[in-house]
Amino acid sequence: MNQRDLVARYFDGFRAGDHAKILATLHDDVEWVIHGHRTTRGKAEFDGEIENPGFSGVPTLDVQRVHEDGPVVFALGEGRGVSVAHGPFRFAFNDVFTFRGGLIARVDSYVVPLPDGR
Repeated sequence: MNQRDLVARYFDGFRAGDHAKILATLHDDVEWVIHGHRTTRGKAEFDGEIENPGFSGVPTLDVQRVHEDGPVVFALGEGRGVSVAHGPFRFAFNDVFTFRGGLIARVDSYVVPLPDGR
């Protein structure tokens, strides 16, 4: 499976709330840096952030652009989610996936809130 396909599987796992599908794309020592929020290290911590208790349900994710450069894949898009404290919200995202040995070794996530209207 190529890197782009693995990233697509990763996003499909988030859309379905399928932890096993997501975790199968990751290195055991994966790092997930959600800039301005938190950094997780290892699959166990990553797994705990997949369905963060601050959010309800699974996100809607619309990947609009994907670019690959060597061991790095960039994915840009928009999504919708539901915050337990604040209700529904819209966001733009840019995820940078760094690969090692055919699996995702690091995810840098940049998430920007968007207004509800288009």
